[in-house]
Amino acid sequence: MTIYTKIMLTCALVVSMTFSGCKGKKLPSINLFPVSDDIKLGKQVAQEIESNGQEYPILPERGNEELYKYIRGITNKLLNSGKVKYRNEFAWQVKIINDPNTLNAFATPGGYIYVYTGLIKFLDSEDQLAGVMGHEIAHAALRHSTRQMTKLYGIQVLANAVLGNRDAIKQVAQGLIGLKFGRKHETESDEYSVIYLCETGYNAAGAAGFFKKMSGQSRVPAFLSTHPNPANRVEEIEKKAQALGCRGSGTYAGKYAQIKKLIR
Repeated sequence: MTIYTKIMLTCALVVSMTFSGCKGKKLPSINLFPVSDDIKLGKQVAQEIESNGQEYPILPERGNEELYKYIRGITNKLLNSGKVKYRNEFAWQVKIINDPNTLNAFATPGGYIYVYTGLIKFLDSEDQLAGVMGHEIAHAALRHSTRQMTKLYGIQVLANAVLGNRDAIKQVAQGLIGLKFGRKHETESDEYSVIYLCETGYNAAGAAGFFKKMSGQSRVPAFLSTHPNPANRVEEIEKKAQALGCRGSGTYAGKYAQIKKLIR
């Protein structure tokens, strides 16, 4: 039995219980893909991204060891918070995309994380970057990407990508970079960013600093162009940190300023 057949059987079962159908405009809120396929899909997409230097100019590690060590250090603080689901199952590999004009970061299914140099240089402090990275980690850990992309492309495209179809993999890779999530998923990822940072020495509302800085900017990244409103997100992120009683206050702005100078 192929993966596509399995998924369609699952879909049919779900429809018979509670939903109107998988071929309509609405899909169930549950994830029709098993976690093992998030892992396979993420690996396939990561290989596509890292083999296409023209579209995705990955910053080489050689000569940029300090920058990579710093970014991975932030990632490890979040992963070691004890709050990240699939901490040991997903890859959680980090790469930097050398594009000074793009204010973005994203994570694939299965935990492959990409941060643009443009975003690193744009932000003012480590807690802001940690907040954004926490948000993207949450999208992967909560498996939002496979749910959203199933709605956009359909079950068969994702199933084909898992099975190694190059055209499908390329389509998924391109879609992930500008993937727009709905209100529920964005709010949930904002909340989990706070939850992750709360277990570190960071100012847990670091993501709020990013949204404040983005206010009034003409270069709005795709992931920010969705609802909820950025001003509301700042308020909710700060309220979440207060509700959790987060005590961290670290911004590490001085060290961050030094790291930004490493980007050439």
